[in-house]
Amino acid sequence: MSHQKFKDCIDACVACAVACSHCATECLNEEEVKMMARCIQLDLECATVCRSAAELMSLGSEYSAHMCRICADVCKACAEECEKHAQMGMEHCSECAETCRKCAEACEQMATSV
Repeated sequence: MSHQKFKDCIDACVACAVACSHCATECLNEEEVKMMARCIQLDLECATVCRSAAELMSLGSEYSAHMCRICADVCKACAEECEKHAQMGMEHCSECAETCRKCAEACEQMATSV
């Protein structure tokens, strides 16, 4: 399985990992950090899964589709949580939610194309 076939998904995963790491860092700077705990946790988990999915795809792993299904699920959960905070004006959460949605879509397409 050539990783070039999944370049768009790899790029979406890398972008999502970066957005989630940024969001987690910004959430830690919010006044009500405790209120942000679930968002921070999902940001960290999502970034980890996205990096793992990108790495497996770059290796041409036979497990790429499995990881991408998991990645899509985690991205959706992270997006849902971030959207709650985006409604309160947290721009970093808004950007993260949008990036997570794009990554979830890319991962779903990748997982069904193999």
